[in-house]
Formats: sequence, structure tokens, C-alpha cells
Amino acid sequence: MGILSWIIFGLIAGILAKWIMPGKDGGGFIITVVLGIIGAVVGGWISTFFGFGRVDGFNFGSFVVAIIGALVVLFVYRKIRS
Repeated sequence: MGILSWIIFGLIAGILAKWIMPGKDGGGFIITVVLGIIGAVVGGWISTFFGFGRVDGFNFGSFVVAIIGALVVLFVYRKIRS
């Protein structure tokens, strides 16, 4: 995927991760995008490592993997910040 696609995909995954796991996080829009992009990459790496699949485009499986990765990254981010 191109960089613009990763940013859009990461934004959506980051917003949904914050919606699923609400809390007081600072940063706003930029942090949401960054957490979503990192989450998509982490989720893709973890799913590929364990043989569940990979993030390879705009499809449902990649979207679920990206959201799970964003949730993991958001959890770690909150633990580090507190």
C-alpha cells in the first residue's frame, strides 16, 4: 500500500481503537493517526508471525488485524504514560 493508504487505514484503525477502548489520552488527531499506523504495522507483524495472515490491502481481514494491533499499541501507550 502507498503511504497515503497507510495513513488513512491507520486513522480509521486508531479512531476505532480509541472508540473500543475509551480513556483520557492526550494528543488528539495526530496521536490517533500515529497509534493507528503503528497498530496496523504491529498487528500485521504479529499476525504474519503467528501465521494468521497479513495486512495486504483494504479488506476486512486486514482491517481487523489493524484494529487489534492499534488496541495493543494503545494499551501499551497508556501503560507507559501512566
